[in-house]
Amino acid sequence: MNPRNEKILDQIRTEALARDIPEPDVERWMGLVRPAALLTLDGDGPVVGTFGGPILLPADVETHDLPLVATIDCAAFPREATDLALPADGKLMFFGYPEEHGMGQVVLVPEGAAVVERELDPESYPACDDSFEENYDEYPQGDIHLTFDVSLPFVGTVDAPAPVYRVPMPGHPHSEVLAEVWSDQWGGASMLLGGYGTDCNGIDATEMAVLCAASDAKQGRRPGGGTPSSDPADWVLLLEFNVYRTGGGAAMFWVIEREDLAAQRFERTQVLVDWNP
Repeated sequence: MNPRNEKILDQIRTEALARDIPEPDVERWMGLVRPAALLTLDGDGPVVGTFGGPILLPADVETHDLPLVATIDCAAFPREATDLALPADGKLMFFGYPEEHGMGQVVLVPEGAAVVERELDPESYPACDDSFEENYDEYPQGDIHLTFDVSLPFVGTVDAPAPVYRVPMPGHPHSEVLAEVWSDQWGGASMLLGGYGTDCNGIDATEMAVLCAASDAKQGRRPGGGTPSSDPADWVLLLEFNVYRTGGGAAMFWVIEREDLAAQRFERTQVLVDWNP
């Protein structure tokens, strides 16, 4: 682990111990640390893709006329940057529109596939209005630089009707306080690939994905059919994107089952929007 991330985790330990949490419980929590990739326009890390840019896709791929948020060059992406089973090569493209009824999708363009450039026509999107352009103007544009980062849960166990919203270590005696410590110490990010997402409407993004996937399956809208896993531990955050604008903002989460990620079934990605006007 690099010195930057060691310093971050040392700060978390120090703050947790200062809140009188027993050291064994702090170390148990630190066992949840996951690698994550901080994606920025600046930084001295390797270039692993582009924010925005031309939309280059195979002719038969439908994108619902959504804006392109980011393209990840899988071959350039260091394997050790996350614990995700990302494709070895090809381009992973994230599309999304962060509004109250926002949408999104993930498309994998295989290496060497024939592509054509698409034009984004905002007037073809049902939500076309001034807010579309206002949102899109806030999207970063340019090369993506990767910084090796670390991540801990932002949401602890809370009392709630079933399903019980939880982190991957349910029943931890200090999970709420420890999640609060991490949230207080976290510096924020516009875009993060892997790790744990910030809370989505007050709960963990994987929990929300479970609920949304179950609803889609019940209504026959799950691509390929089948029954999605009801265990949040079987789901992972692919990408979180935070958009800020005058008067509010939104967070978008692309969440997928581990099994679907390994099989490259990206059409089953659940896209969640936490919209704050």
